[in-house]
Order: sequence, then C-alpha cells, then structure tokens
Amino acid sequence: MRQAAIYYKDHLAGMLTETDDGEYTFQYEEKYVKEHPKECITLTMPVSSKTYTDKRLFPFFEGLIPEGWLLDIASKNWKINQNDRMGLLLACCQNCIGAVSVQPIADENEK
Repeated sequence: MRQAAIYYKDHLAGMLTETDDGEYTFQYEEKYVKEHPKECITLTMPVSSKTYTDKRLFPFFEGLIPEGWLLDIASKNWKINQNDRMGLLLACCQNCIGAVSVQPIADENEK
C-alpha cells in the first residue's frame, strides 16, 4: 500500500491511497471538510466526508504527472516504470505548479 498526503495551498486536504489490490482511494480530512467546505482540489471530487474509490488513478492526479520528454527524464532518473502512475506521482509531484502538492507517506514496512 502506498499513500500520499494531499495539500491544497498550505492545508492538509486529504489522503490518497493505492491499495495492495491496485485500487485507489481519496478521502478528505475531516478538519478540511469542516474548515474548507467549498475548496475542493478538483470539481470531480467535491469536498465531502465520503471516500472516493476507483480502479485507476483519479484523472486529476494523472494530470499532475509530467508528460513527454519530462516524463522520460523523471522515469529514467528515478528508475520508475512509466506505467507506475502512483510511483511517478509520489516522486514528481511534491512541488507542483499550482495549489496542490503531493507528499509521500513512508510505508512502515519499508523502514
């Protein structure tokens, strides 16, 4: 299982998880839901207490991953397969242009 803390501006907005079964979930933090109910990270996932689930990485997060020659450089430098979308997101999107950033959360089993 791989996870990332998703920040909107300077606020922890929620958690993105790739399960061991290859499914993806995103859940807004309760504090964020209460304090920022109108500041969604994407219109396709309005601020809510519900958990968003999909078999593929959500399109919004896919859009943060580099493309073209920049993807080639990132894939080669970090030795990440271009089909490992979560791996690329965790490696490349910590300092994105825009209001959203992705901060990887270390897996306790990897320590």
